[in-house]
Amino acid sequence: MLRCRGSHKFKATTFLLLLKTAYLHSEKNQLGMSTLKITLPDGSIKEFPSGVTGMEIAKSISEGLMRNALSIEVNGEIWDLNRSITADAAIKIFTWNDKGGKYAFWHSSAHLFAEALEALYPGVKFGIGPPIENGFYYDVDLGDTPFGDEELLAVEKKMIELAKINNTFVRRDVSKREALDYFTQKGDPYKLELIDGLQDGSITFYQQGNFVDLCRGPHIPTTGSIKAIKLLSVAGAYWRGDEKNKMLKRIYGITFPKQKELEEYLFMLEEAKKRDHRKLGKELELFAFSEKVGMGLPLWLPKGTVLRERLEQFMRRAQVKAGYDPVVTPHIGSKQLYVTSGHYEKYGKDSFQPIRTPDESEEFLLKPMNCPHHCEIYKTKPRSYKDLPIRYAEFGTVYRYEQSGELHGLTRVRGFTQDDAHIFCRPDQVKQEFVKVIDLVLFVFKSLGFENYTAQVSLRDPENKAKYIGDDELWDKAEREIQEAADERGLKTVAVKGEAAFYGPKLDFMVKDALGRSWQLGTIQVDYQLPQRFELEYVGADNQKHRPVMIHRAPFGSLERFVAVLIEHCAGNFPLWLAPEQFSVLPISEKFNDYAQKVVDTLKESDIRGFLDDRDEKIGRKIRDSEVKKVPFMLIVGEKEAMEGKISVRRHGGEDKGSMLLTDFVSTFSKEFGLPSL
Repeated sequence: MLRCRGSHKFKATTFLLLLKTAYLHSEKNQLGMSTLKITLPDGSIKEFPSGVTGMEIAKSISEGLMRNALSIEVNGEIWDLNRSITADAAIKIFTWNDKGGKYAFWHSSAHLFAEALEALYPGVKFGIGPPIENGFYYDVDLGDTPFGDEELLAVEKKMIELAKINNTFVRRDVSKREALDYFTQKGDPYKLELIDGLQDGSITFYQQGNFVDLCRGPHIPTTGSIKAIKLLSVAGAYWRGDEKNKMLKRIYGITFPKQKELEEYLFMLEEAKKRDHRKLGKELELFAFSEKVGMGLPLWLPKGTVLRERLEQFMRRAQVKAGYDPVVTPHIGSKQLYVTSGHYEKYGKDSFQPIRTPDESEEFLLKPMNCPHHCEIYKTKPRSYKDLPIRYAEFGTVYRYEQSGELHGLTRVRGFTQDDAHIFCRPDQVKQEFVKVIDLVLFVFKSLGFENYTAQVSLRDPENKAKYIGDDELWDKAEREIQEAADERGLKTVAVKGEAAFYGPKLDFMVKDALGRSWQLGTIQVDYQLPQRFELEYVGADNQKHRPVMIHRAPFGSLERFVAVLIEHCAGNFPLWLAPEQFSVLPISEKFNDYAQKVVDTLKESDIRGFLDDRDEKIGRKIRDSEVKKVPFMLIVGEKEAMEGKISVRRHGGEDKGSMLLTDFVSTFSKEFGLPSL
């Protein structure tokens, strides 16, 4: 008999459990059960009996991993830890520190929320409740029941109570008939509609405690891991995103395994509210929206227009140095143009309705993409291999019909401008051109203070090739070329299946802002398909006709979305070269207004942007107002400055730069005032 004391008791118990597990595995093998080869993330291979679970694999690696494990990836798919594995597999065990761990944790939290809501509101009907980037939401039908802050707190309290019971998440395969019978009896039309679209043999239920839900999973082992809970907000969402359907309540929440992590997240959330581009856009007078103009159609105010134009000047200057030719194309195009490109088939339902003219044979669309227009520019004359690469760049405004419930400030609009460019090159030039575009994107990030980013290689979904156009050979070639170009520049990359454009794979740059939030900014795509669809050609050195390759490129992506992210990243404190107003001149009293005006005029002659604050206010008030407007420099002038031809310089944030001549001020900060150079 084993005897132990203190901490040895746990070790002895663990040893006995390991012996028992090993015995059971041995017994399974003796009974003729097959053995599986499990490939671990480090490439090593371990053998386990068929039917082994992720939890058992985690335990075989270490007790610590077993305690912290939340889910397991099996051949690229995230599973529950207690689900049996019956074939050879490559696996990765996820903890809270992994995206796959958070995915299962927040998915399970959505089920815990639904359980709590049903306990407090019997008869509530449920739509869908997925995990999202931060937390989860659940679409629910509460009828006419009011649901505000007080109700959120009550559900939150119930969730904490239920989590402590530490119920296990149990997965069960059910037939379609059984699933329909269950939710018919429960009276939930939304679940019944979802089940109607599922195939018999592919339906699973999950249960924790007394709550049962239709779900594919995955989930964490038990509810007990959920320690800290916050329900954040209530919004409206049409069932299945269709405005013809009923509006449901979409309740957002987030959970953590530790209370401290929740507190840190809520602090970050408050900081994000202060940085919200919609709030700062209004305060800094950058942009506005008007219901009369139309939802999702931003109006750029004078200061916002200066900001936008500076970004365009910055990009145009870099593009000229990189060998791009500017082009301009119309805001509309013939419907046939987008039928040829494939955009109408893939995105027609997300576009505005066709524009019809008195000529019944004519039909136009608001431009959803710039690339078809650029293909037609390429076709305006014969091309030789010596002409390539040809690089066309355009700040082209495009239009997409986003659902009204999905519109959000500048990040989700219906009309937006892309810093679009298309490179037409020979196949042997693809990699070199792709690398040059990577360099341009990285230059943009460096100039604007985005230092934390990951390059995502966005690939086809191999299980759903019908979503894409073109043959496998060209797709494989394009995917390989993108990865090689990224490797050449030493980029840290992740490959994600199913995120490619319908005509080709791409390299998307996922940028983290000052608050650690991830945004997709900048994209580069290799396209062998549109040149075929538009029958683009060039005459090669062999005097034969060949197909060029297209590279689509947009370092900003959407200019509107880029500005929104930039505002929130720098909290409205733009780099000096980009600030709409770079200085304010603040006379101490009206006696010095004439000298102050001379200072303004001199700076404007040097293309430095600013204004004179000659209001009849105390200097302290003027300084505070300039701080609120986030003006980079406050130039204070009084009797001494006027007599000596100087200015007293104060930087935004309170840094005193002292008194200096105006010429010294300009020369000292000249590099910051001007556009960055490629």
